[in-house]
Amino acid sequence: MKDKAVGKLIKQEAKRQQETLMMIPSENYASQDVMDALGSVFTNKYSEGYPQKRYYQGQKYSDMLEELAIERAKKLFKVPFVNVQPYSGSPANTAIYFALLKPGDKIMGLALPSGGHLTHGVPKITFSGKFFQTVQYDVAKDGRIDYDAVERMATKEKPQIIVAGTTHYSRLLDFKRFAQITEKVNALLMVDVSHVIGLIVAGVYPNPVPYAHVIMTTTHKTLRGPRGAIILVTDKGLKKDPEMGEKINKAVFPGLQGGPHNHVTAAMAVCFQEASKQSFIKYGQQIVKNAKVLADELKKMGYELLSGGTDSHVIVIDLRSIGLLGNTAAEALEAAGLVLNRNAVPFDTNPPYFPSGIRFGTPGMTSRGLKEKQMKQVAKWIDKVLRGLKEEKERLKIDSLGERKRDNRNKIIAETSVIKTVAREVKALCKKFPIRKYY
Repeated sequence: MKDKAVGKLIKQEAKRQQETLMMIPSENYASQDVMDALGSVFTNKYSEGYPQKRYYQGQKYSDMLEELAIERAKKLFKVPFVNVQPYSGSPANTAIYFALLKPGDKIMGLALPSGGHLTHGVPKITFSGKFFQTVQYDVAKDGRIDYDAVERMATKEKPQIIVAGTTHYSRLLDFKRFAQITEKVNALLMVDVSHVIGLIVAGVYPNPVPYAHVIMTTTHKTLRGPRGAIILVTDKGLKKDPEMGEKINKAVFPGLQGGPHNHVTAAMAVCFQEASKQSFIKYGQQIVKNAKVLADELKKMGYELLSGGTDSHVIVIDLRSIGLLGNTAAEALEAAGLVLNRNAVPFDTNPPYFPSGIRFGTPGMTSRGLKEKQMKQVAKWIDKVLRGLKEEKERLKIDSLGERKRDNRNKIIAETSVIKTVAREVKALCKKFPIRKYY
């Protein structure tokens, strides 16, 4: 690359990825074929509109490409309608609301600390919360969704759309039960499976297609594709509203965005093909096996996990019992080569940037080839770092509130001797299970 500054940053980021464990559950490694498609000449072409109905000339191959991506997605997810143009998950969710709701209609989704997403109706601060009425259901004290409570709220509030989808809820969603609730109140069931779509394809997570009217998923998480999103309308959705697909198309373009990113569409087509292979099914199965072993090991060590464990790819530790903040733990673990993220927990009294939990998962580590044996070692590393942090925190006599106010996290991290040791061990494991080079 002639741009030395950018080239240097690319190499540095590649080195960082190669020498650390990707444990953020919404991240993954795209294949070389996906990366090649992203860097292809399709990035040069503007294709405002839809196949066979564009506003610019020179669309022969762009049309063929988008049609290929759509057909592959229809086959993979077994749905009659797909739009592959949304730029990412949040705009895709917005397009669904724009297509199927009127301003002031009511959205009912899972609350943010309980595992919902900003676009699922968080009040006041989000588009969905400002332009629509919103109500939020919570998990129960055991960390699981109480479907009877969801039904009572839906019966009382009578929303036009109920959103089923999560960002850190580790248990399986009961889509059949959600469908029964939406039918009772004559609402639409919108399912956001961005985090679990790869597990659905692999058959290790319930499939919402028979129950939902409309489904949104990103393509870069467990699906291992490019950073983008797609919208699916099911047979049930078209039966409810035969024009639902056309409404979605109009909401995406011209309603919310201009031309699609053709290079991303190309990469999506590649990842749909990759996800149709038997090797991908085995990959998805291993993700869940790894997550369950990692969760079980941490429970044996005495850590409090949300809902007591996991049925999927994601795990959340509630750190309140050991007196650490999520940001402190996440920063220390990153220094040790274990890259995860701070996360709120249900009924968290701390502000979002200083939450009480950490969230991590197994998709990226499984892509490297790590299995159950290595998950047990990862659990030991997490335990070493967190216990070392706790000891330093007590020695320096910094409580959680003071730590947040005085920002002494770096001092704690710097004085925790186990971090350098764990970082060396993590780096050695990464060398043993390498990812391909990006340059």
